[in-house]
Amino acid sequence: MTAAYTRGRLTDDLRSLGLRPGDIVLAHSSLSRIGPTERGAATVVEALRAAVGPEGTIVVPTFTAANSLSSPIYHERTRGMTAQEIDAFQEAMPGFDPAITPSTGMGAVAELVRTTPGARRSAHPQTSLAAWGPRAEAITRRHPLNCPLGKDSPLHLLYELKARILLLGVGYESCTAFHLGEYSSPAPPMGVYECVVADGRKANGQPGRQWRSFEAVALDDRDFGRLGGWLEHQRTDTGQRVVRRGRVGGGIARLLPLADSVDLAVEWFKEHRTG
Repeated sequence: MTAAYTRGRLTDDLRSLGLRPGDIVLAHSSLSRIGPTERGAATVVEALRAAVGPEGTIVVPTFTAANSLSSPIYHERTRGMTAQEIDAFQEAMPGFDPAITPSTGMGAVAELVRTTPGARRSAHPQTSLAAWGPRAEAITRRHPLNCPLGKDSPLHLLYELKARILLLGVGYESCTAFHLGEYSSPAPPMGVYECVVADGRKANGQPGRQWRSFEAVALDDRDFGRLGGWLEHQRTDTGQRVVRRGRVGGGIARLLPLADSVDLAVEWFKEHRTG
């Protein structure tokens, strides 16, 4: 049986990959693919904290889908329901509250960062980001409803801050930053999103809710795997490979410069998204 990975071992692996003190890192992770750790997700978060140091900031996606009428999860859960059953299902959907609503499918590491004392979370009811570190407040302060992952979102601030992307045991399909490149298309397709949020009021002793609808770029990650495969062969202006690859624990990890990766994604979309 493989011995459980320690914080020290994972920290050494992250530093060997290229993570440095003071880095701002947008981390996507799969705890199961890292392998057994001494304290589960806590060991991974502690290793990230040690790798970036007290001056660094850890950012994670804390997206939510359980409160959305436009998410694939909603359509899957309501498939085959009668109109009456759908009404009841919608009535029971929880309103998004950035302070307490758990993320959907983002993993144990992201959830632990979200709930760590001192962490901050942006207020978008579908595509929030959580951050922990000295830049957390600035990164998460502004997140307009009609800009889930565009130029007014925390994601673009990470672009300006020269953040790095860490894919820890996950593939490029999980690379949120690529969505920022979609906004740079000349005429990106648009979609209508609808979700329910908590509004602080109470009715009959129950938390109040409010439905919100907004139009935004129709986000599409179906070709992110192909984009990532191409990106692994690209180099930055300084001649270095864009993607650094290595092992962290028992999983494959990749470290990418966010701004360079987004700029290259824009060029790739121009050629490969011609429809």
